[in-house]
Amino acid sequence: MYSGVFDLTWWGYVLVTLALTHVTIAGVTIFLHRCQAHRALDLHPIPSHFFRFWLWLTTGMETKEWAAIHRKHHAKCETAQDPHSPQIYGINRVLWGGVFLYVKESRNEETMERYGHGTPDDWLERNVYSRHSLLGPVTMGVIDLILFGLPGLAILAVQLAWIPFWAAGVINGIGHYWGYRNFDCADASRNIVPWGILIGGEELHNNHHAYATSAKLSNKWYEFDIGWLYIRVMQALGLAKVKKVAPTPRLAAARPVVDFDTLQAVITYRYDVMQKYLKSTQQIYREEFARLKAAGADTVQFKAVKRWLARDVDELPDQEKAQFESVLRKSNRLATAYAMRRDLTALWARSNATREQLVKQLQDWCSRAEASGIGQLQDLSLRLRCYAV
Repeated sequence: MYSGVFDLTWWGYVLVTLALTHVTIAGVTIFLHRCQAHRALDLHPIPSHFFRFWLWLTTGMETKEWAAIHRKHHAKCETAQDPHSPQIYGINRVLWGGVFLYVKESRNEETMERYGHGTPDDWLERNVYSRHSLLGPVTMGVIDLILFGLPGLAILAVQLAWIPFWAAGVINGIGHYWGYRNFDCADASRNIVPWGILIGGEELHNNHHAYATSAKLSNKWYEFDIGWLYIRVMQALGLAKVKKVAPTPRLAAARPVVDFDTLQAVITYRYDVMQKYLKSTQQIYREEFARLKAAGADTVQFKAVKRWLARDVDELPDQEKAQFESVLRKSNRLATAYAMRRDLTALWARSNATREQLVKQLQDWCSRAEASGIGQLQDLSLRLRCYAV
């Protein structure tokens, strides 16, 4: 049996396969995702073209198609127009057949025209990568066969299946179905695990949806994004320039009057605002639960409320919604905190309001919080006036 240029042990072939597929993952997350789709960084022509060439060899994907479909996913997330939402299509269809949803959307000319702007359109893209997309994987197969013999065909099979499964299936499927959330985004995105290694950092999918244009996908101290590590190395070598990362909340002396700068800072750090708000609401919940329990009141219904505090009551099923509203009627402090949370989130949800109207609404919110007699809301009002951009 022809063994190729390199005659390796079985585990040697496994390591080679993992190394080759990891380069492909790096190309997807750094070049296609962070650079092309979101413009979070600029790449030097050397790594930029290397990734483009390598992805042509190992996937046959076109840069414009990938960027356009991903941008549409963000624009239409969890709606019927989302190309691959498990909330719409079901987890099994996206996890195991996500590649077919990708191919279907790639044939949508309207998607390509509307969302595919700004991607490479040079001679190579038009005459080689796009026109002869199948030639790349065929060339890769010949190379694998020459280097590794017949085992090279198994390596090629894994290379071709790697992105369809991990990116189109796991990230687009599980990343919107199961895991933990750092940020209360409007979509269903989840961080699968806090260590983004196998899929290049894309495991931190909720972080990405919260700050889509950030070149860094990790956010908490315990999270690791290997794609960001590679970007930092390339930046040190002058091969990459980071344009955007997720904002880190900055606090200054509290402004005596809420103004436009306050509004701008609150909107910029809105996810930090909501994290702090949820913790405050949970503290109020614990205090109210202890109060009702000490008074001998029935707290059975009250226990279920805790897991609903971060949700919009309108999203709950009718039975749970009625139970939630019943509990809020028993606790004026909790009802006030919950109602004011909805008022606060409306600040960055109202696109038709003028700047002056939004500033006035924030001023009113802070005044009501400070007059509520609820210590947690008073502390939140003070924190809002301390945010600085």
